[in-house]
Amino acid sequence: MKTVIMAGGRGTRIASINAEVPKPMIRVCGKPILEYQIECLKKQNLTEIILVIGHLGNVIEEYFGTGAQYGVKIEYIKEKEPLGTAGALYHLKEMITEDFVLINGDIMFDINFSRLFHAHQKNHCLATIFTHPNSHPYDSGVIVADRSGCVTEWMTKEEERKWYRNRVNAGIHVLSAELLNRFEVLQKRDLDRDLLKPLIAEKQLFVYDSPEYVKDMGTPERFYAVEKDIKTGLVQRRNLSVEQRAIFLDRDGTINQYVGFLKQIDDLVLLDGAAEAVKMINQSGYLAIVITNQPVIARGEVSWEELARIHNKMETLLGEKGAYLDDIFCCPHHPDRGYAGERAEYKTACECRKPRPGLLLQAAEKYNIDLHNSWMIGDSITDIQAGKRAGCRTAYLGQPEEADSGTPAYSSLLACVTDLLST
Repeated sequence: MKTVIMAGGRGTRIASINAEVPKPMIRVCGKPILEYQIECLKKQNLTEIILVIGHLGNVIEEYFGTGAQYGVKIEYIKEKEPLGTAGALYHLKEMITEDFVLINGDIMFDINFSRLFHAHQKNHCLATIFTHPNSHPYDSGVIVADRSGCVTEWMTKEEERKWYRNRVNAGIHVLSAELLNRFEVLQKRDLDRDLLKPLIAEKQLFVYDSPEYVKDMGTPERFYAVEKDIKTGLVQRRNLSVEQRAIFLDRDGTINQYVGFLKQIDDLVLLDGAAEAVKMINQSGYLAIVITNQPVIARGEVSWEELARIHNKMETLLGEKGAYLDDIFCCPHHPDRGYAGERAEYKTACECRKPRPGLLLQAAEKYNIDLHNSWMIGDSITDIQAGKRAGCRTAYLGQPEEADSGTPAYSSLLACVTDLLST
């Protein structure tokens, strides 16, 4: 599979770091961003690379040459004038005949591409975009997908929105060569607006969602954040080929106020310090994953769509304070019958309802999590039991006398996370 890297950006917002080279050539810890990208591709045998260059493109070509010294083969497409984020793809029509990877040249990443390719092939679609949560969804475009991963909406940062899932386009795509036939003439084009968004109506645009490390270098603030993450090894550790550590969180009474069965979106209110605690988890390198029983689905009191809106509100409120969840795992089952409007298909004794460990095991399989070096935090004994059955360490939010032997107790999620991450 060939990889196309769009490396022609000027980088006006990051010019204070270095305005003498194109943005992909800005050095981070001694190496250009583009070199990190090529090294990650090479490790996974993605060795056929096409660089689309423009502004100061000669600097890139002189540095990388044919790519032989990096163990890859590099070809170049040179823009004589800026063609937007997709106009130069017109030139690929004669160079690519199969699915290919398209990457923004100004992002730092270390991801497991085989997982991305598998998801793309599974969906039999024309395009798959890599999405992930970030710490500033309020000023980012947000991708909305259904439960199968098919994109249903793409909201720009300028559009009015209230509650939304924190999922943004990371700048890595797998595209079908068939899309190149839609470029009939060479002209300026926008990748998102002119190529990807029209696929939504065709149900041919899917997401691959992953917590792996992908961060754009668009501003000096983000540049220095990436530099820190390289130095601490976080960039490489988040690749899902490496075992991950997670802090699993109960929802009600842990992140948001406990109100019994939460059925109305207005009843979801974050607990004091919860967003700060989740943000600390994000910065630590642990995955932040919610594990929650939601029998209101089985009881017919809340629909899947209503539950999604409730979770969207939670993610929005967290995102407003720079925090995010890597995933939410939910058990919809309830074994007892006799409720008006109950849904029979969910009235069953399952393996995913806490205190059983099924949801944690699902998360571990999906994200290659080392459960023995992970934590389960909750305000119920069932949370602790589920965590221990999965092999996790556990922490209890409540009175010390209520916690079982070997499980520390804390007054709040913030106090708990602060202590756990300091040891």
